[in-house]
Amino acid sequence: MISIHSLRYYLSEHPSIVGFRWSHAQSWGSTWSFLFSSIALYIAAAVLLHVLLLLLFRHRRPIPLGPLPAFHSLSMALISATIFAGILVSSAAEIHDTRWLWRRSRTTPFQWLFCFPLGTRPSGRVFFWSYVYYLSRFLHALRTFTAILRYRKLSFFKLFNQSILIFMSFLWLEFSQSFQVLAILLTTLVYSIVYGYRFWTAIGLPSACFPFDVNCQMVLLGCNLVCHIGVLLLHYIKGGCNGIGAWVFNSVLNGAILFLALNFYVKMYLGRKAAARVGAGGDRRLVDE
Repeated sequence: MISIHSLRYYLSEHPSIVGFRWSHAQSWGSTWSFLFSSIALYIAAAVLLHVLLLLLFRHRRPIPLGPLPAFHSLSMALISATIFAGILVSSAAEIHDTRWLWRRSRTTPFQWLFCFPLGTRPSGRVFFWSYVYYLSRFLHALRTFTAILRYRKLSFFKLFNQSILIFMSFLWLEFSQSFQVLAILLTTLVYSIVYGYRFWTAIGLPSACFPFDVNCQMVLLGCNLVCHIGVLLLHYIKGGCNGIGAWVFNSVLNGAILFLALNFYVKMYLGRKAAARVGAGGDRRLVDE
């Protein structure tokens, strides 16, 4: 069995983790051209698949995918759990190694989770796991295509949500944005639970008697909202947080996602016609990352 020491080494002390540096020349997918072209390709491929299905299959019956959805859910649950463990252990190591420097600026570990000091560079342990999280967003986006095949419906929320989340995770690295450590911890924790639940139900085990996915998504959005308020307060109290410009743009995009999610949530619980069309699978189509 792997010892705790070995696990800590591979999660936070491996040379490739400690020596990581976000660079347009060294990091795959780190250029603006790659970001915009990949998002455009994702949207175009999703729309093309949806149109082809409408042209080739007049009926709107779901296309059987076999074990593919279950495999994707299991993979994403394991990846999310690994990122959560990695950034948690790496954050603890980073706090231990740099606490002497924080004493000079009177920064506590709690404040660091919300607000990076000005001049923070995208290098080291936590940014390695932020980079892994950024790459995992592309694997999350594959769920859009399985949803199109299964439900024969292309959702604007899906395309918008996935595209924005890829874009935001890129901004975290490009501008060493504050709050990203806490955001990744919260998000990967929820994803590991949600995708684990999806795998559970995909293999035929009983599902919850309430919309589990939707409630997890709303909890995550609520936590993000509270944390964003904390970042704003620390920015003015501490005299500035690193990457605050990107954080403002990020907050606007998060607000748009929150509005769409709340709109879906209210419609579902008020029993409107849209919720009737969604039916029992509605909760799975909201949290589509």
